[in-house]
Amino acid sequence: MIDWDDVRYFLAAAREGSVRAAAKRLAVNHATVLRRIAHLEQRLGAQMFEKLPSGYRLTTAGEEVLEFALQMESSSHQLEARVFGRDQSVRGLLRVTLTPILATHLLLPDFADFARRHPDIEMEIQSSGDLANLTNREADVAIRVVYDRKTLPLNLHGLKGPELFGGVYIARDRLAAWRAGASDTKRAGASDPLRWIVISTHGIPDWASEGDVRTIAVPFRVTDAGAEIAAVRQGLGITTLPCFVGDADPLLERVPGTDLHLYGTLWVLTQGNTRKTKRVRLFTEHVSGRLAAYAPLLAGMSVSGD
Repeated sequence: MIDWDDVRYFLAAAREGSVRAAAKRLAVNHATVLRRIAHLEQRLGAQMFEKLPSGYRLTTAGEEVLEFALQMESSSHQLEARVFGRDQSVRGLLRVTLTPILATHLLLPDFADFARRHPDIEMEIQSSGDLANLTNREADVAIRVVYDRKTLPLNLHGLKGPELFGGVYIARDRLAAWRAGASDTKRAGASDPLRWIVISTHGIPDWASEGDVRTIAVPFRVTDAGAEIAAVRQGLGITTLPCFVGDADPLLERVPGTDLHLYGTLWVLTQGNTRKTKRVRLFTEHVSGRLAAYAPLLAGMSVSGD
């Protein structure tokens, strides 16, 4: 019989277009991927891939195998989800995916509380900007910010949470200096100009010209939210942050004259039979209750914004 693990490695290489990318996705070394594909090729008596300078391309035989491999994967996921859904024990693995900033600055204390209440549940927190595929069982629960509800896949079951707003923030010391006139480039020179701090993939928002504090055109770019927060604390300039981050930080203050903006609505999402599992139900009820309690902070109502 064909080994399903061999098929998994074949699918990863077919999707990623290279052995190294497939190995990274599967968290193994590339030699393991090559060995598994070679085993499948030997079993089927056909070459699956053609190696090109640009990567790996499926052969005609590989394309035929791909169709059936996808069917095998779908059946495997359905089987796992159905069996998982029948599990009513308060033990086992629970995988939760959400953005790093939601995990680090808001929900990890609540996750820790849940783990203490249920010591037999092995929690795996996948804090990443990448969207895990719940249908493919890459995670059991997803906590996501959704701007348009219509974009949610129809096969996902969702518990709607509160709306999430963001604001424009600056270091308190830098704002005090600006108010005192020390940041006026005509008086203090242009050696320490205020900059927009942006995550490299986002760019400067359209409404960046709003508010009382003026910035120069050249931004300061970072690659993640942690560096963004550190940069604004250092007084480099101003940036946009979720209110639950900016309002809770004693070193930061909202930029005068700026308004809050809606990021979207928080949803706690599960898929199909997975949501029927007791540990999933207990967790989604727990985290939904905590998000409801955080509603004023998430909406930016915890400070006056003056």
